[in-house]
Amino acid sequence: MKFNRQSSRRAQGFTLMEVLIATVAFAIVLAAINGVFYGAMRLRAKTVQSIDESLPTQRALAIIKRDLANIVVPGGTFFGALQTAPTANLTAQGSGATTASKPTTQSVIGQSSPDFFTTSGTIDETSYWADVQKVSYLLVNSTNGTAGRDLYRSVTRNLLPSLQDIPVQEPLMGGVQSIFFYYYDGSQWRQSWDSTTVDTVTGLSNSLPKAIKVQLAMAVDERGRLQPPPIELVVPITVVGPTNQVTGP
Repeated sequence: MKFNRQSSRRAQGFTLMEVLIATVAFAIVLAAINGVFYGAMRLRAKTVQSIDESLPTQRALAIIKRDLANIVVPGGTFFGALQTAPTANLTAQGSGATTASKPTTQSVIGQSSPDFFTTSGTIDETSYWADVQKVSYLLVNSTNGTAGRDLYRSVTRNLLPSLQDIPVQEPLMGGVQSIFFYYYDGSQWRQSWDSTTVDTVTGLSNSLPKAIKVQLAMAVDERGRLQPPPIELVVPITVVGPTNQVTGP
């Protein structure tokens, strides 16, 4: 009977070894949970940072695509020619601006695209302009000391020849190394375009390219970091000018 009481009393508790083993097992599980939790937090922080860094680029590309997709045929009183031939009439409208692309018809130092006319303007109850506007893109030196330059969008809403307004320059994004525009003529990509020349196929002038490609290169702001590949945006041009050419029998 005495032996049974001692056995019952011993079975009701844990030995020191059992307590130590349970504590070690709990610590291992807790450490694993802690590592998974903080790993997920770091992954979330990196994802949010990556999304935040890509938002200005995605917004800029969306605006460029909208402008090019709604380009209008050159000619007439309000629609000027699409030309990339260099001219000598350069007027500075931004301090420290630098040219960062191939020569274009420039109205502002640092302009990286030709002036083109597009129907991407917004019309509302407070706007007294049509949806047609003159747009160009330019690169200027960064104002906050970061790597690369700032990409601006220059917009002119008043297209009356007698009332020339100063273009409104809208900042799009920073950290841009260069931006280039290429023009597809149906067989190859060209670095320049002049809509005033006569098209050899239709015999008419004021023609537009079949597509316009924008190549955007980002600057590297960290030492030892590899240069990212350039971002390319190809926008088909579906609008065509009037022609008397017979397309069928």
